[in-house]
Amino acid sequence: MNTVPNSTTSRREFLKTTGRVAAASALAGVALPHVHAANSDTIQVAFVGNGGRGTGAVANAFGTRNQGPIKLVAMADVFHARQASSYSTLQRQFPEQVDVPEERRFIGFDAYKKAMDCLKPGDIVILTTPLAFRWVHFTYAIEKGLNVFMEKPLTSDGPTSQKMFKLAEAATAKNLKCGVGLMSRHSRALQELANRVHDGEIGDIVLMRGYRMHGPVGFFSSLPKPQGISELLYQVQRFHSFLWAGGGCYSDFYIHIIDHLCWMKNAWPVKAQAVGGRHYKLSPEGIPYVDQNFDSYSVEYTFADGTKFFMDGRCMTGCNDIYSSYLHGTKGFAVASHDGDCGMPSSTYKGLDAVSANRLWVSRVPNDQRDPYENEWQELVAAIRNDKPYNEVKRGVEASLTTSMGRMAAHSGQEITWDDMLNSADYAPGLDQITMDSPAPLQADAKGDYAKPEPGEKGKREF
Repeated sequence: MNTVPNSTTSRREFLKTTGRVAAASALAGVALPHVHAANSDTIQVAFVGNGGRGTGAVANAFGTRNQGPIKLVAMADVFHARQASSYSTLQRQFPEQVDVPEERRFIGFDAYKKAMDCLKPGDIVILTTPLAFRWVHFTYAIEKGLNVFMEKPLTSDGPTSQKMFKLAEAATAKNLKCGVGLMSRHSRALQELANRVHDGEIGDIVLMRGYRMHGPVGFFSSLPKPQGISELLYQVQRFHSFLWAGGGCYSDFYIHIIDHLCWMKNAWPVKAQAVGGRHYKLSPEGIPYVDQNFDSYSVEYTFADGTKFFMDGRCMTGCNDIYSSYLHGTKGFAVASHDGDCGMPSSTYKGLDAVSANRLWVSRVPNDQRDPYENEWQELVAAIRNDKPYNEVKRGVEASLTTSMGRMAAHSGQEITWDDMLNSADYAPGLDQITMDSPAPLQADAKGDYAKPEPGEKGKREF
């Protein structure tokens, strides 16, 4: 697997599981009583979706112990092997903060309820499953009165975006604190850059550019389903490959740059048009890939004032790798992310040539604030401990919807507006009723292949 260097370690890289992930049957048992910590100041955490990025989020949560004790007390997943690996990693590294005996490690599509039932109102649930289940789990968290940290993206279609907008309002009405894993907003370098851009340091923004172009990562491409795993669990396991489960590589890989550049503009685009394609359809062994991703994307977003934002993405081995973001203004130029999703330093320049002689400013961040993953957790826990308003969900849905708008433009070959995306089809209805025996939302044909994007052939449908 090719990787791209970054100035901070991503949650995705925190835990690298090996071997084949196998499904396990749900654990039977009665509902458990609340887990009451000996110290009433202890924040208890339930962890739903025990993959690498979620395991990293738990580690970041543990890093806030300078604000008071915090302890993991329950875990939930649909894959036993993945949960076991995550538990082993966390228990080994944080033995004093992990209190999750086997009876509080739940398996199955209803496991999220059992894990949250172990908490008391005001505790935290971490939601890091593939995005398709976000609205289902968030709904139950609100019912239980729990504060929430949820990983990005939040949605991949219009109906779930509408649900999440309403749930965000419901969480605010209950005074719940909700963090979203768009960590760029917690980068001290990007925060300072946003202040400078909004104060006019580079003039009015006229163009923005974002790039994430590197070799295949994650579950970008998938071979036909192997024996020994259900269709549903296969698609959940390889969520980057299926639009209903994870929004594909475009939504999952490119959302950070899309989010922070729209933040610099202080607006969301109103429409998008795009190109892209599947260039390499076979594995090195000559087996056809069955995933729904394009290998490359180039999206032109347009804002209400006519400003353009170009987002280029590519997952190909041997090509020129670019992973950064830029702003062009009427008075100057800015580097937002130097390397990665929000890699320091950020900088501004007079004119359009990024040479030291033209530099106006370059970010300088104290060592203890350089990790945006840690910063976002410090701020969420501070809001909980001090009962301050804190809800990032609406913005997280807006970023997800913008990302999906660009993806749909490429997949359909049509111009897609914000309203087109908001009123698109529901890619996975009924997930609040799903069980281990449910059919997958996307069905393979007789050859084991799945519907793929065909620009120009299916109107404004993605597949």
